[in-house]
Amino acid sequence: MTLQSLEGNTALCGLPRLGFLHCPDDEFNHRHRFGLLKFVLPSAVAAIAIGVCLFIMIRTRVNKRPKELPLTSLEANNYYKQISYFELARATNNFDSDNLLGSGSFGKVFRGILDDEQIVAIKVLDMELERATMSFDVECRALRMARHRNLVRILTTCSNLDFKALVLQYMPNGSLDEWLFSSNRRELGLVQRVSIMSDVALAMAYLHHEHFEVVLHCDLKPSNVLLDEDMTACVADFGIARLLLGEDTSIFSRNMHGTIGYMAPEYASTGKASRKSDVFSYGVMLLEVMTGKKPTDAMFNGEEVSLREWVSQAFPSRLAHVVDHGILLLDGEAASSGDIQHADWSSSGEESSNGWSCIEQVVDLGLQCSRDSPEERLAMKDVAAKLARIKECLSSSR
Repeated sequence: MTLQSLEGNTALCGLPRLGFLHCPDDEFNHRHRFGLLKFVLPSAVAAIAIGVCLFIMIRTRVNKRPKELPLTSLEANNYYKQISYFELARATNNFDSDNLLGSGSFGKVFRGILDDEQIVAIKVLDMELERATMSFDVECRALRMARHRNLVRILTTCSNLDFKALVLQYMPNGSLDEWLFSSNRRELGLVQRVSIMSDVALAMAYLHHEHFEVVLHCDLKPSNVLLDEDMTACVADFGIARLLLGEDTSIFSRNMHGTIGYMAPEYASTGKASRKSDVFSYGVMLLEVMTGKKPTDAMFNGEEVSLREWVSQAFPSRLAHVVDHGILLLDGEAASSGDIQHADWSSSGEESSNGWSCIEQVVDLGLQCSRDSPEERLAMKDVAAKLARIKECLSSSR
């Protein structure tokens, strides 16, 4: 726009050096402020009135609620009981070693008694570890909406910049690893072992096929299988879990974590995790439960043969040489003393024959799950279905 095009417009004001009249600043600002006030003041009054009404409505509803909700109601509505660091410290006697249940990759687990006398397991993250916070977030995300009888429940959490803890369901019978390998081990019969592994399969089938997000555990092993007062198994420790999004069937992890002996070949070599990598870990654990041998046992160190190959070489003709003798309990129940009665599996009795057939089926299932190729492994829902049938066959034969 040229200066000539503005000439003759007496209503214009501006820079005097350009030939315009000087603009009356005070009058303009006064009129501008007054005009602005006409719009702002009614809006502010309306906003305040709406705010007061909302406050009254919320206050009325809050007053109508009961003062204290029971924990079951809180859990049913996905609300979690608030808990402080000081209550957790009191519950564990200031995190005393006498209350230590175990240690993991990212922290320690303590037994605690809360102020309401509820017994819980408190998983305290080691904040000096680089991935501790990430582990805390992953475990919360993996289990926050999970509802399954074979998953350890998160009751609540305590979290700030310097301290993070998960308050979990307490499992009085410890871990499957303790039952199989501790110095004061208690024997598990065939029925109990099949029942425990069936529980684990149901939990993993739920996470793989029924949960609203596909959850990969990535660290299945006996120490992460906990047993309640009824010997019902619950899968725990989702600190390195992965979640598949949308139509994804696998995920690559730059920082590959897991336990040697249980990691699928593709996960150990490339960091590629999928539902089938969990199936591999489950298969190894199933063979471990049936043989009483860890995949890292001294007999496999420095040798070409692995736990799977050792069992595969013996299957089926020499299977009796690799099966754990504790399986051969007559009644299938845990022995309470050192005197363990063994069944005579060489007899021709119907019960003994059926029991040995079930052992063969379980071992074969473990071999199928732990194949090197992911495509050749079963889906977790099929594993759970097969074990359910074996468990039912065992129960009917008893």
